[in-house]
Amino acid sequence: MSVTKQWDISRALAIAGLFHFFHGIGKFCLIPFLTIFFRYLGLSPSLVGVIIGLRHIVHVFAAPLCSCMARSNSKRRVLITTSLLVSAGAGLAFTFFLPLERDMVLRHCNVSLPWKEKLTTPGALDMEMYGPEDNASFLVPQVSPTPQVAPSNYTEPVENLTMEATTMETGETLNMTLTSPVPTELLETNSLHQKKLKQSASKPKEKSPTHKDEVEEISSDVGLGNSSESSSELKPPNQSVHKKKVRDLTLGFPVLENLLDNKHKIFLVVFVMIVVWSMFTAPLKWTADDSLYEYLDFVDATDRHGKVWIWSHMGACIGSCAIVFLIENLNCFLTANIPRIYLHFYGYSAFMVVTVILSPFYPIHVSKKTEHTNKTMKALGLIGSDGRIILLSVTVFLTGAIWSTAHNFLFWQMQDVGSTELYMGISVAIALFFQIVLHFFRGKLFRVLSQKWTVVIGLGCLAVQMVYYSFLWTPWAVLPIQILSAFSNGALIWAVNAQTNDVATPGTERSLQLVLHCLSHDCGASVGSLASGFVISAFGIPALYQACSVTLLLWIAVFLLVHPRLPHIKKINYSRLLAADHSEMSDSDDEQERDWLVKAMKDEDKQW
Repeated sequence: MSVTKQWDISRALAIAGLFHFFHGIGKFCLIPFLTIFFRYLGLSPSLVGVIIGLRHIVHVFAAPLCSCMARSNSKRRVLITTSLLVSAGAGLAFTFFLPLERDMVLRHCNVSLPWKEKLTTPGALDMEMYGPEDNASFLVPQVSPTPQVAPSNYTEPVENLTMEATTMETGETLNMTLTSPVPTELLETNSLHQKKLKQSASKPKEKSPTHKDEVEEISSDVGLGNSSESSSELKPPNQSVHKKKVRDLTLGFPVLENLLDNKHKIFLVVFVMIVVWSMFTAPLKWTADDSLYEYLDFVDATDRHGKVWIWSHMGACIGSCAIVFLIENLNCFLTANIPRIYLHFYGYSAFMVVTVILSPFYPIHVSKKTEHTNKTMKALGLIGSDGRIILLSVTVFLTGAIWSTAHNFLFWQMQDVGSTELYMGISVAIALFFQIVLHFFRGKLFRVLSQKWTVVIGLGCLAVQMVYYSFLWTPWAVLPIQILSAFSNGALIWAVNAQTNDVATPGTERSLQLVLHCLSHDCGASVGSLASGFVISAFGIPALYQACSVTLLLWIAVFLLVHPRLPHIKKINYSRLLAADHSEMSDSDDEQERDWLVKAMKDEDKQW
């Protein structure tokens, strides 16, 4: 006599929750801050947009294809484990091959350090010796004391005294006019020093550290000071050699070495690494969600699948905050050649390994049915057959494009106003936290607002966020507006899911949601990333956010005009009715039939 297999649903959900929790921690240790790393590589906004757009395109094709192949060959657990291991390795690979812009790292890193620690930060010595490339000093300027001249009895005033100093590098003449009375002794000293400067300018080839120090000492005596402009003009001749050694990258192909400059070499390496990385990471979420959904569907508990994402959001909140709190208390460079931004990659890889440990216990049900292989095609057919789904698909596509611009370049905008990574991580955590909070009031929200107005409010909140981002004036200003993400990201997705459940045929609800969110959303994110990079290069980040806000407002007007004119086919969700409690029904068959039909029709009317 065979023993019936016991299905422990609570244990399966607990393991799945821990799996998504640790994966969320690792993912948000790195992914939100990835574009900052690209900025430290010296890549332009257009190149960053191409890289992120490529990443979303790979997700569009690799996620359904790899997931389908793993399901048909019963290799889902192998795919999940392999994806996690390759993700951990890819995170470490980024820290080995790519040299960072040392000047850029120190510029944005020193903002978070007290001014006394900037001179003792590892790597600051190189900045002091060679100077930044953009003629801006990132160290505390050394102010030379003004020489005190003994008082003299000669009181003849000098109205205008013009001094000329010729730089060694460019030969340009600096004119300084003194309008205050100057004693005769100081005039003689100034003329002597002026002659020394002209003599030094006549020998531009004799450049040595001692000669530079002599010129700086003379200029400080005459009152020129140690300004950032003069220090940038008096750079040592070996600065370019030093920068070349730090930023040089060898591809190993002589043809490419001759055709590409150093920036495009780095872009090509990042391009290849992102393609390989995305091909393995793309099917992870799709496969894990499908596996858990089919497991719960086999035991008739699919209603509990919708609560697993909360664990992922909680892990994301912890990951985005913990990594920035750790980084904020460290120096710019952990060692001479390891910047602290590499901790994002180390944290990502570490939690991917922790998630690998849980992957053998992840609930996966091996189904013997094969008819579910064409559900994606059925979902695509449903999108083209219903006008409301077409309208929602365009809405999801547009929001994906808008959100990609915010995720890609919001931290660049924050850095431009002096923000550190601490405010960036907290802003991500606030947005995710309020999405979790609003989820507990989702039922009341839909009872007060219909699905149509929930979509409109979500788009409006997103438009407000975009225009607010364009006027950031201080690092902490981004924190209050992140509360609106509960509507612009959370409530908007819930409204789309509710509408797809009403339109989908039995058994295709899950596939239709995946098509809308993973295909339509990622396609929009890809197009938005590609376009936003070129727009920023031409007009700047504030102009991009303002254009996104105007686009959303125009789409809200189109949505409100088109939606009432679409044919509305009322469908009854029979699975929801069968799951209802029999105690709520009447005793007689006629009354039962009338009760559930009336209730279904009323629920349908309330939604729109």
